[in-house]
Amino acid sequence: MKVAVAGKGGVGKTSISAGLILLLAERGEPVLAVDADSNNCLGYALVLPEEQLREVRPLVEMRELLSERAGATQGPIFNLNPQVADLIERFSLRHNSLRLLVMGTIGEGGGGCACPENAVLRALLRELVDLPEHIVVDMEAGLEHLGRGTVQAMDELLVVTLPTPAALRTVQRIARLAADLRMKRVRVIANQVRSADQADEMREELAPLELVGTIGMHPDLPTEAILGSSAGAGFRRELEVIVERLTAEGSG
Repeated sequence: MKVAVAGKGGVGKTSISAGLILLLAERGEPVLAVDADSNNCLGYALVLPEEQLREVRPLVEMRELLSERAGATQGPIFNLNPQVADLIERFSLRHNSLRLLVMGTIGEGGGGCACPENAVLRALLRELVDLPEHIVVDMEAGLEHLGRGTVQAMDELLVVTLPTPAALRTVQRIARLAADLRMKRVRVIANQVRSADQADEMREELAPLELVGTIGMHPDLPTEAILGSSAGAGFRRELEVIVERLTAEGSG
């Protein structure tokens, strides 16, 4: 499966991304985790060795390298399809069957589609589609990355939401942007759901979008070691249902 995980800030997007990645890796299946969030917290949620994480530099900060790859070192014109295959191998942190690529995102004003750095990052995501691994991309919170079209290469967009009006409105806005980008599939994971009745209400409100799974209330869930703690047992079971569904359906 090759999915991007998006959502409004604070909905649990990174914890759910990390949980999906860890469950796939536990099976011994190769998986590439891509941290495309400016906070760069995914590696810590995956409990990768801190000494390795401290050495990781987000690709987006390597402006000189990205500009060189886009052929923009001599002027404003640059290549929209730069060669990037080697960057994935060179800058991935490997841990057992899991690899982590910290990509980051372009956040400052003027850093939208029309810049060489973003052209390289978009090319990199397109390159991921041809890799034999499962791919899970933890996207920047909000809508900016969708406006830049950086998720178009993924086979599916999973949108994480809370059962709140603001979060559900964000889901609908993300779905409209994804439709504009002609993304193959958009589905929803509901987090902090209190009951089956609430899940049914969300399913009805989100239609025609599909609710692919629900996560209950887990107030003591740690930000790290999320699947390795007693507090994470219920979280694990709920994620296992989602992973089974995604992989059985051949998402990506």
